[in-house]
Amino acid sequence: MTTPTGELTGVAKLAYKPFGTVFGILGGLLAGKVFGIIWKKISKEPETPAPLSEDYSTREVLIAATIQGAIFGLITTAVNRYGIKGFRKFLNSKG
Repeated sequence: MTTPTGELTGVAKLAYKPFGTVFGILGGLLAGKVFGIIWKKISKEPETPAPLSEDYSTREVLIAATIQGAIFGLITTAVNRYGIKGFRKFLNSKG
């Protein structure tokens, strides 16, 4: 069910697809919530800046985008990583 490097193969890979999609969606939603909380605390603003908004400076928008990207990358990677580990454990495979 896995290669020597731990990659899923065949039926296991196909069976994981719907789980991977759900993990991706959950990770994205969680990352959005975490970013909103962090941004509100560090900026003292009620909303996160929209890229095209005239209410925020370019500097603020770029800083927010950088923080949001870092949080999104961290959380979605962690959710996907632990999701596949759990799936491998469930399959009683290398993990």
